[in-house]
Amino acid sequence: MSAPFRQSATVIAEAVRSSATSAVTVMEQTLARIAAYDAVQPQVWISRASAESLLEQARAVDARVAAGERLPLAGVPFAAKDNIDVAGFETTAACPAFAYNPQADATVATRLAGAGAICVGKTNLDQFATGLVGTRSPYGIPRNASNLAYVSGGSSSGSAVAVAAGLVPIALGTDTAGSGRVPAAFNHLIGFKPTKGRWSTAGLVPACRSIDCISVFADDVADARLVDEVIAGFDPIDPWSKPLADRNLAAKVIGVPRREQRLWFGDLESEYLYDMALEKLGELATVVEIDMAPLQEAALLLYNGPWVAERTAAIAKLLTENPEAVDPTVRSVVEAGWDKSAVELWNGIYRMAELKRHADELLQLVDMLVFPTTGTTYRVDELLAAPVALNSNLGAYTNFVNLLDMAAVAVPAGQRANGTGFGITLIGPADSDRALMTAAEAWLAAAQLPPPPPLDLEGKMQTVKLAVVGAHLEGMPLHWQLTSRNATFVGAFETAPTYRLYAIADSVPPKPALVFSEDGAAIKLEVYEMGVAEFGSFVVDVPPPLAIGTVTLADGSSVKGFVSEPRALAGAEDITHLGGWRAYIASKS
Repeated sequence: MSAPFRQSATVIAEAVRSSATSAVTVMEQTLARIAAYDAVQPQVWISRASAESLLEQARAVDARVAAGERLPLAGVPFAAKDNIDVAGFETTAACPAFAYNPQADATVATRLAGAGAICVGKTNLDQFATGLVGTRSPYGIPRNASNLAYVSGGSSSGSAVAVAAGLVPIALGTDTAGSGRVPAAFNHLIGFKPTKGRWSTAGLVPACRSIDCISVFADDVADARLVDEVIAGFDPIDPWSKPLADRNLAAKVIGVPRREQRLWFGDLESEYLYDMALEKLGELATVVEIDMAPLQEAALLLYNGPWVAERTAAIAKLLTENPEAVDPTVRSVVEAGWDKSAVELWNGIYRMAELKRHADELLQLVDMLVFPTTGTTYRVDELLAAPVALNSNLGAYTNFVNLLDMAAVAVPAGQRANGTGFGITLIGPADSDRALMTAAEAWLAAAQLPPPPPLDLEGKMQTVKLAVVGAHLEGMPLHWQLTSRNATFVGAFETAPTYRLYAIADSVPPKPALVFSEDGAAIKLEVYEMGVAEFGSFVVDVPPPLAIGTVTLADGSSVKGFVSEPRALAGAEDITHLGGWRAYIASKS
């Protein structure tokens, strides 16, 4: 496959309007990229328009430009999540038994087409937009574009991957519990979730109709802003639509969760990346810790409270007449709504009103919230083994936003060693959408993040980095255990200054013990990378009293590495002052 297409919607539209290129040329290039990526992940899509139809639409856009129409999205290809109606495509919501042929576009699709954009296809999703993972679809599992072993995030899985893989510059998703933000974080994208009612939901298959939002994925904030300019506005056929409003934010005081309330689910890399993001944010604004407990309580009401019955209502007919047509995990979630009473609902509404009042008061003390988008990520196999519990973990920082009528912009904030993205989300009160986008642009300009890693086209990102400090160093007697597993050398590094190094007594061949200590020092080591299966076989061969744990490097990042049981120190010599095993071996010779 050719390199990913990273020309923005803004650039494409300007080039087509100025005749520097044509909509036909743009579409031909788009079709070539999509065809190439089909060899990697055809499951990104549920349906696509024919090449003939797309080229005909592109010629029509070129004719409109030639006739003098100024089209904000002239010739821009886009994808739409397959719970959004686009005439000419079947709408499935990832459930074949539910599928229907819409007679008209959703309002958002009408407005995009009116601006000159062309829908190339409908993207895969967690069935009925129920999930944050992307693994709940009979059409296959879209995987993270940077590491195929990991989830893409959901429910807007295919839309996120379509942009991350460079197939289209923008894609529509939806967001009820975080479905437009979680996939953005995992795939190094912008995920803009507008205020409820800012974008029409007419023509959307509902998940929770009262809080559903249509969202957009893009590579940059400028494209999200452009899409908002085209789509936003009152729609009389949508009962949830409201007149357009824009609220200014000073963006001088940022609220973040108290440290003891931050949930990382064992992911030290995410914790580190969030700390680094807060350090950078501290250069732009005053960062204050806030009590997020009321927000967490609101989040729990989405699935553990009466709002789950709204999902039940959305597909009640199918659940009653053909329950086996629904994905088993999705069915287990939405069937719980049958047991919710009207009394529970009203008590939930009352409590949510109290929690919203708290949130409104909180947003008078700070200009915006900046939370991690997620606390961790997971491999596809892990999600399939524990589909509900791990999915819930991914919503820890997202589920409350729509319930409390907030706007949000998810932005990249670094990447893990496995290539998956880590992100933060800027959250503000209703109608702060454009102010949040301005703040997001300021963050990205200050953060100066490296580009996303190359696309994973063959599953080669399924690797583990391992730090070695002694007998496995290059030239040492056990180095062959790495080379025999095709481990590749990453580089020579030092630990954080919080370790002590000991020479284990009577070890053959001689081996060191690396031990965490607050009064330690930086210890030299080497880092190697190998496949997950090879790493597993390596761990099996590690003899006691050594073990494999997690080692923190001088830059704050973490890798797997040798650690020691307490018995390793019996009779051991403290060699910390030498700074590394090579110096110790040299001192003996």
